[in-house]
Amino acid sequence: MNSGRMVQSLTPEHLAGMIDHTLLRPEASEADIRKLCEEAVKYGFCSVCVNPIHVNQAHGLLKNTAVKVCSVVGFPLGANAPETKALEARRAIRDGAREIDMVISVGALKDRNDAFVLADIRGVVEACKEGGALCKVIIETCLLTNDEKVRACELSMEAGADFVKTSTGFSSSGATPEDIALMSRTVAPKKLGVKASGGVRTYADALKMIRAGATRIGSSNSVKMLEEARAAQQV
Repeated sequence: MNSGRMVQSLTPEHLAGMIDHTLLRPEASEADIRKLCEEAVKYGFCSVCVNPIHVNQAHGLLKNTAVKVCSVVGFPLGANAPETKALEARRAIRDGAREIDMVISVGALKDRNDAFVLADIRGVVEACKEGGALCKVIIETCLLTNDEKVRACELSMEAGADFVKTSTGFSSSGATPEDIALMSRTVAPKKLGVKASGGVRTYADALKMIRAGATRIGSSNSVKMLEEARAAQQV
């Protein structure tokens, strides 16, 4: 299904199944994570996306539901050693994560050290494959030229990743339809998913990203987004 036809047939339930309900604030408490998980079950979101320290709690709260646990790795700067990222991914998977959103080494990409970036991604991909988890690669588009975005996507494909993702949400800006379109075209040969994250806060924002080619949406404003989608369906 192309993105235009997908948007036309997009029900609120379908949209919910594309959303990673996200809470990555450093001050997030156990009560906040509990609320996040309760909302994810209530609205039928695809996953909750949390920091590694919260994976075990989220897994316990969601183990008898269809909602998956997603953990970030090397977050938010991507400046950890590759071995550290792989270890962090393995620990998160042991704690119950079924999806891993890892941040690339942006500086190495800008230095054109493609061998390092490839090994950086591949280490986490291998950890994910061993643990039965999906790997999404955050390329932090706001810090990259278009050529660098393409190269990051190509390296993600070569490393065997499942998705490419625009942003951490912690840098200077987030997802744009233009970046989503560029990433979608680049990863089409390997049919990777494309996750729009960072600044996607409304139903209108989500529709723009999906029209551009996004197959997953990351947002901390998911409940409001879905309520807007339901209201739009009733008009």
